[in-house]
Amino acid sequence: MPNLALLNQEGSPVGEITLNDAIFGIEPHQQAMFDAVLLQRASLRQGTHKTKTRTEVRGGGRKPWKQKGTGRARQGSIRSPQWRGGGVVFGPTPRSYNLKMNKKVRRLALKSALSFKVQESEMIVLNELTLTAPKTKEMTAVLNKLEADKKVLVIVGATNSNVLLAARNIPTVKVIPSTQVNVLDLLDARKVIITEEAVNHIQEVLS
Repeated sequence: MPNLALLNQEGSPVGEITLNDAIFGIEPHQQAMFDAVLLQRASLRQGTHKTKTRTEVRGGGRKPWKQKGTGRARQGSIRSPQWRGGGVVFGPTPRSYNLKMNKKVRRLALKSALSFKVQESEMIVLNELTLTAPKTKEMTAVLNKLEADKKVLVIVGATNSNVLLAARNIPTVKVIPSTQVNVLDLLDARKVIITEEAVNHIQEVLS
């Protein structure tokens, strides 16, 4: 089972934590993680794009000129696609981009992402994360002591309003509760800071 140092907010080791091997110590499944990221990115698309066809564009009810005798090509409407201001051929229409994934594959992808972060030494476990006030300065000080100066994902157990408010002005930091852990956020972060409470909750859910 993988063992990680348990740190405090000052970055000093206060003990050691043993992680569940079936969640944090598996061989990462590349295809499952790829499919999970594809699914999440697709679900972020609204799918509200729309162009008008020739039947939806205003105007063009009258035939612009008679069928024969003018020497010009026959035309039925000034809103045909070849006309300026006409309809669009094969344009986008509202649709859902949602994909489907089996429950077991979803869990495998999440376990793979967690294990990948442990293997790459990109996971930091804190005994707790508490701030006295919702100040960005305090959150920045914690990150500096943990040497997390790049894109960081902070996973907390219970919703901590001070941490959420203190981190929302830092563009490279994202804070989520352990109930919202997902593959896209895990793989997008260069460092994952997770509290001991969040680790226990994740292990309880995924075991």
